[in-house]
Amino acid sequence: MEWLMYVSIAIIAIAVAVLVFFIIQTLLSLKKTMENVSSTVEDLQTQVDGITKESTQLLHKTNQLADDLQHKSNSLNSVFDAAKDLGESFQSMNRSVKKVSNAVSSKADEQSEQVAQAVKWGNVILEFWTKYKAKKSTESKNTEV
Repeated sequence: MEWLMYVSIAIIAIAVAVLVFFIIQTLLSLKKTMENVSSTVEDLQTQVDGITKESTQLLHKTNQLADDLQHKSNSLNSVFDAAKDLGESFQSMNRSVKKVSNAVSSKADEQSEQVAQAVKWGNVILEFWTKYKAKKSTESKNTEV
């Protein structure tokens, strides 16, 4: 029965050797995987650093652009104020012209009858003048003949 003990110990030794072999294979595979993960993490770190630098530059440019836009906007405020003043001046001038126009129109309406009378008298005088000239012209022709 002793030999059974030796066979059992041999089987246990073989089992342990096979177990150790597979554990070594697993650890080697795990080592390769960890090296790949480490390489990937390093690449990601490099990319993140690049993205961080670009984001910082973009943020600075955006801040500069916002400052420039604010400055230009403040500069345009004076232009809009001047345009507003100009518009108010035009409105005031329009009101004045409208008042003068209304005053002239009302005076013209008041004096339209007088003007009509003056035109009638002017026409009458012109008619008499034309008849006088025509009569004088015919008389001078009659005297010549």
